[in-house]
Amino acid sequence: QVQLVESGGGSAQAGGSLRLSCAASGRTFSNYVLAWFRQAPGKEREFVAAIKWTTPFTYYADSVKGRFAISRDNTKNTVYLQMNSLKPEDTGVYYCAADHRIGLVPTMYDYWGQGTQVTVSS
Repeated sequence: QVQLVESGGGSAQAGGSLRLSCAASGRTFSNYVLAWFRQAPGKEREFVAAIKWTTPFTYYADSVKGRFAISRDNTKNTVYLQMNSLKPEDTGVYYCAADHRIGLVPTMYDYWGQGTQVTVSS
């Protein structure tokens, strides 16, 4: 059973930075994709970024490209999301997800963390 635990959320001013972490456990992840999604109040959950566990491949939503960076530390089984130049529209609950394929829709991912709140004020 895969377990994902997010941390690092909080509040920031517009233009500021936050770093999220997702600690993964329960199995080996060599064939997995780890992704970040977010959900703002009243909106659907949306894709943010994804990374393959054993290759440098990464993929970003257009809305965060150039501002956010996804990375991983295989020795710690942890994926990070460095968020810079934050905007109020980045506010939401950020979720870590895992599956064997890269997908842009939440239904493609079998495993989810509990989420961590990010609030960006103007």
